[in-house]
Amino acid sequence: MKILSAIQIRQADNFTIKNEPISSLALMERAGRKCFEWIVNNTDTAKKYIIICGTGNNGGDGLVIAKLLSNNQFNVEVIILSSTKEYSDDFKKNFEAINKTDIHFKLIGEGEKFLLNEPAIIIDAILGTGLSRPVTGWLGICIDEINKSGNDIISIDIPSGLYADQSSDGKIIEANHTLTFQNPKLAFFFQENEKYVGEFHVLNIGLDKKFIKEINSLKFYLCKKEVKNILKPRNKFSHKGNHGHSFLICGSKGKMGAAVLSARACLRSGTGLLTIHIPNCGNEILQTAVPEAMVELDNSNDIITKVGDIGNYNGIGIGPGLGKSEETKKMFFDFLKNVNKPVVLDADALNMLSEHPEKLKTIPEHSILTPHPKEFERMAGKSINDFERHKTQIRFSIEYNVIIVLKGAHTCISLTDGKTYFNSSGNPGMAKGGSGDALTGMITAFLSQNYKPEHATLLGVYLHGVAGDIAAKKKGIYSMICSDLIESIPKAFINFTLY
Repeated sequence: MKILSAIQIRQADNFTIKNEPISSLALMERAGRKCFEWIVNNTDTAKKYIIICGTGNNGGDGLVIAKLLSNNQFNVEVIILSSTKEYSDDFKKNFEAINKTDIHFKLIGEGEKFLLNEPAIIIDAILGTGLSRPVTGWLGICIDEINKSGNDIISIDIPSGLYADQSSDGKIIEANHTLTFQNPKLAFFFQENEKYVGEFHVLNIGLDKKFIKEINSLKFYLCKKEVKNILKPRNKFSHKGNHGHSFLICGSKGKMGAAVLSARACLRSGTGLLTIHIPNCGNEILQTAVPEAMVELDNSNDIITKVGDIGNYNGIGIGPGLGKSEETKKMFFDFLKNVNKPVVLDADALNMLSEHPEKLKTIPEHSILTPHPKEFERMAGKSINDFERHKTQIRFSIEYNVIIVLKGAHTCISLTDGKTYFNSSGNPGMAKGGSGDALTGMITAFLSQNYKPEHATLLGVYLHGVAGDIAAKKKGIYSMICSDLIESIPKAFINFTLY
């Protein structure tokens, strides 16, 4: 699913109005009806609804919702905040229609006192994506009043005061849910906006599919449909040699768990064979915990100091639990000089690169780097906000010709051509030690099965999140651990391929 800018969404609106054809008023009615349907299916309809509208098209959407709720005998009140005498044409028409009903409404002008002192479900339809300056002054005071009311808030299209495509300041509605139209906004994917957006829900309002397909966007929301098309079917007569030989370089004394988790996730993700290079102290651990893996032992007991011939492996991952001793650093940088194919770099592999940025140019093209935000900051420098960090991530991928998997609530994948994908799967229960090790194993497994690096990454990230969602349903987000996620990978594949 494409992520479109505010300008592109307006272009899609206008194209649909002209070519469906449909009037702008009828399109507003369609959008309002979709919101109405979501609201009655997902809220306590015994409660009162207070719909707070501005005087633009977002307010017009709110008036449509009010009319539909009232027509279906729900308790509705409309409050119109009029900070300007300029009303959009479609708002005027819907306001005239509301005037002919028995819906109770208040018109509050700029400077007038605005209070919310009763329990209700608040529907925010004050400001939409056309916002051009921060919300301050009287309207900002009104937004503060809404936020401190203690009521559940549902924002229509975008929380009022939030910019769609850049970092926001000023006063912003803090929604529990955002009902957005057709395509998600970039702002929804960044932690700095979490308290404003809440959970977002994409409502299809029937904008022209052909126009959206052809409009240029390099940003995508990674969903099941897109990923499912990547997964290759398996031949009836295939054997282990057809599905790749993975190689993981992981672990050090006291951190052999990282090697175990990475190896298990790799095996669960379909690799035909797995060899794992570990320090000598981990031999019994790996042979017992992961009997399906072949173990290659380092000469050192506690750390990894040297890796032999790597030419016969189809997919290679390095970094989990590795440590950063001088001998390990030498091994790692020698490894980068000798490897001639894309590899997966995680954890201490990234930390060693951060300490030696001159080595970034030695990373094989189209390799996959999987940092969490702090690891990325150490490699690429600090950013003033999430939007700037996103731009930095894209530049980094292009400059070093690598894929970056910036882990988080909506893990962001940046490709070497400037495209970015925000993941739709996953949950807060995955924010535990070991989840990143599992992801390294999964992506390595897909690399070894001869997927293109970008496809291996998209598959790994999405299925990792799906496995986490399955584990959360079984164990709960507080109690689930990484091993639960790994044991859920088979069901993630089953759900993915059957439904």
